Parts: sequence; structure tokens; C-alpha cells
Amino acid sequence: MMSLNPVQILKYGAEEEKSETARMSSFVGAIAIGDLVKSTLGPKGMDKILQTSSNNETIQVTNDGATILKAIGVDNPAAKVLVDISKVQDDEVGDGTTSVVVFACELLKEAESLVSQKIHPQTIISGWRKAVDVARQALTDAASDHGKDPVKFREDLMNIARTTLSSKILTQHKDMFANLAVESVLRLKGSGNLDAIQLIKKLGGNLSDSYLDEGFLLDKKVGVNQPKRIENAKILIANTPMDTDKIKVFGSRVRVDAVSKVAQLELAEKEKMKLKVEKILKHGCSVFINRQLIYNYPEQLFSDAGVMAIEHADFEGVERLALVTGGEIVSTFDCPEKVKLGTCDLIEEVMIGEDKLLKFSGVALGEACTIVLRGATQQILDEADRSLHDALCVLSQTVKETRTVYGGGCSEMLMADAVSKLAAKTPGKEAVAMEAFAKSLRQLPTIIADNAGYDSATLVAQMRAAHTEGRHTIGLDMQGGRIGDMVKLGITESYQVKRQVLISGAEAAEMIMRVDNIIRSAPRQRMPDHRHH
Repeated sequence: MMSLNPVQILKYGAEEEKSETARMSSFVGAIAIGDLVKSTLGPKGMDKILQTSSNNETIQVTNDGATILKAIGVDNPAAKVLVDISKVQDDEVGDGTTSVVVFACELLKEAESLVSQKIHPQTIISGWRKAVDVARQALTDAASDHGKDPVKFREDLMNIARTTLSSKILTQHKDMFANLAVESVLRLKGSGNLDAIQLIKKLGGNLSDSYLDEGFLLDKKVGVNQPKRIENAKILIANTPMDTDKIKVFGSRVRVDAVSKVAQLELAEKEKMKLKVEKILKHGCSVFINRQLIYNYPEQLFSDAGVMAIEHADFEGVERLALVTGGEIVSTFDCPEKVKLGTCDLIEEVMIGEDKLLKFSGVALGEACTIVLRGATQQILDEADRSLHDALCVLSQTVKETRTVYGGGCSEMLMADAVSKLAAKTPGKEAVAMEAFAKSLRQLPTIIADNAGYDSATLVAQMRAAHTEGRHTIGLDMQGGRIGDMVKLGITESYQVKRQVLISGAEAAEMIMRVDNIIRSAPRQRMPDHRHH
């Protein structure tokens, strides 16, 4: 027989992984990612230090799943899928980023053993699909809704905030921060527009010095010789260059026959600036806030007119100000009657730590408020910011979708119970897949208990027994390391978040399951150098 070279189909340098190896490689990748973030789950979860390899070594200390996964460079395609679901979870509901990845990873671990028992991936998937439906139904049935009763609903929100924060750095002061978060979200009056809540991070003090301030704080100073305090302010918010008073002559080529002509040029520039300032003042504003620089000459003109001028209000600041004071961002000043000015009752300087800030109180958007975070190091501040952001997202979701479920692994056990019952009734191989699905759900409370160093096997077995008997509010009491009643402990989570974890996790796992071929395209060839001497 002649030895032929195998036919080359793919481009030279491209790789292909066939069914078994492809599936192995995607399982391995996904499971590795799951194991990486698994230890950050739950109230006793650990943190990770992320260090960038750039020259200015930045260090992040965090246990927010999405943040960790965003920061690690991942090469494995299946692992990328998991990174993406954590991102989506972060954007959609803001919390549960670790749970969703861990859940998907547990499903894949189960799937791996099923596939090795020669159960076809499609069978597994159809079993999972049914399992997801019944689990979602069970979750929905167990959800309670206090949206109509403000007192109970506030209690719910407080509990949710506490639960969300208990797995974060703020757990020491969770009552205080839960209160901050609930206060600020309730001020939104159901609009759920988180842009109206501003977080300002100021180094110094410690976490317990953080507080909620009504109104809006801008981290800027007032120009020289301008009023420090203005009542009933009319605010013009602009994004325009105010730097025409520096001569742009020395960089450009201008032919003059005497130095005195340069002075004339300079005067002309000054005149132009003066006109612009006069146009701005025609708007009848008492405060002018610009996103760009304001140079000395226009600043002096504003001072003469008794107008407070603030320069370099960074972009987010300008956008927020416009939202909060009900003004518009302007860049041309020719038709004052068409411009909407922002308003507020009082602008004054306040001191926070060592810094002066401007405080806008009594703004048009009454719900606006600012949370000032204090902390000992930049890393602590950043992590507090992320944690609070998670809590705020979850709360604003809960205000829209008022249903709540119990936390502490209770909802997972409840869904697992429903799935197991379905599996018992199902003939055929799908039942095996369903059982695997239930097992993955039970892994979440197992991991939470493991992270605290408790005996997870005993606890989960006790919970499972309780749920089988129909006591569906039993979950983990993480303070005492035993099982307890979630109603008494007040461990509540948002229904929206739990549902999203269930659905996204299952979808991602299913997508990775469907893979049976991985094709990597050939790397681009560098152009050869033609350096002939």
C-alpha cells in the first residue's frame, strides 16, 4: 500500500480538535474557571488579588466574580463563554456573578461523567431543559411579594442588601451600608435610574465614616475670587474650550514687521474671548460649569460678573449634573432662549477629609444623592465601591421586580428538590441528566459551607432531608455553622438575580455541551523582510 500524505484541508498551521478531545478541552477550561472563582462564593468567601503586569503595577483586591474574570486573560474558548456570562450577569442584575459561573461549571462537571457513560450530549441537554423549567417554576412558586406593603418591602430591601453585602468586604458594617443603599434606592422612587446616585471615594478615615448626602457633590473647586456660595443657582452646563486667551502665535508662523503687532494679535484674541463670555452671561446663569479648561482671563471676567465658574468637571460629572439639575449640556451660546438651564437651591463648599467639594443641594431631580465612601487604602475604596454597586443594582432591580426568595442555599435546595422529584417520574436516560442537574444545584450550598470550613456533607444532607419533607425555608445559618430557618434569620435574595443565575448558568453549560469541534485558524504570517544589500 502506498503511503500517501494526508489531505490538507485546513490552512497550514490551523488546528482542529475532534469530538472527544474538543469536549475534554472545553470541559477542562470551563471547570478551571469555575474552580478559580469558587472560593469567593458566600459570606465566608475569600478574596483574590489581581495584579496587572504593566509598568504601573496596579493591584485590585476583590471577590466580585465579574471583576476577577474580566481581569484574567483567558485563552480557552469555553472559559471565555463563562467569562461572558459573568459579564452579562453583572450588566443585567449586578450580582450573582460568581454563582452563575460556579453553577455552569458544576453542570459541566456532571456532564463530563455522563458523557463518559456514553450518554449522548443531546439527551443530557433535553433532560436539562426540562429540569430548568421545573426549577424555575419551583422558584417562582416560592417567591413572596411585598411590593404593596411599604413597611414590609423596606424590610425585604434591607434584608436583600444585607445578604448581598455579607459576601463582600463591607460585611463588618453591613447594617450601615445596607441602610445607605436602601435609602438611596428608595429615593429613586421606582425610576431605578442608578445614574442619580453618585459614589465619591475619598481616602482617609475608615469604612464606617462613609455616609449618604442628599443632593449632588462635585469634586471640584471654585475659581479665584468667585462667590463660594450661591442660592437659587441657575446653572449653565457646557462643553466648550475657554482657552483662546493664550496666544497661539509662537507655535504658528505669523509674519509681523514689528513686535507691537503681536500685542495687537493678542488683543484680538482677548476680545474674542470677552465676546464669548458675554454671550454666556446673557443666559442669565449664576453658575457656569465647563467640562474643559477655563483660563485666567475668562475666569477673571466671570469673577467680575459675580458668576461661579467651575472648570474641568470630568465628563461623567457633567453628564450627571445635567441629569440631576435638569439642564442640558451646551456647546454653542448663540440662542440663550433655547437653552435649558439647570437649577438648584444652594451651592456651597463642603469639606470631606482634607478636600473641598462643591455641594449642590435641592436639585431638580429630587432623588439625586451622593454616597461618600471613606477608606484606608485605594484598594479598599475600590472594593467597597464595587460591593455597594452590586447592592444598588440588586435593589434597583428588586424595586422593579418586587418578588423575593430566600438565600443561604435555600432556593437552590428547593429547586434541586423539584428537579429530583421530576427525575423520579421520568423514564429513560433523561432522568440521569435531571438528577445530575439537581446535584449541580446542591453544589452551590455545598461550596458556601466549604468556604467557611463547615462540614458541608452533613449540612447539605440535613437541608436535603428538610426540603424533601417540604420545609422549604431551611437554609444554611452561616454564623452558627448549622442549618436554620431563613425567615427568622432574614436572609433574603432578589428573585430576579436567582432566576438569572439559573437560566444563564444552564444556557452557558448547554452551549459548551453542544461543542464537538474546535477549529483554530492559522496564525497570521509575518511578512518576510526584504533587506538585500
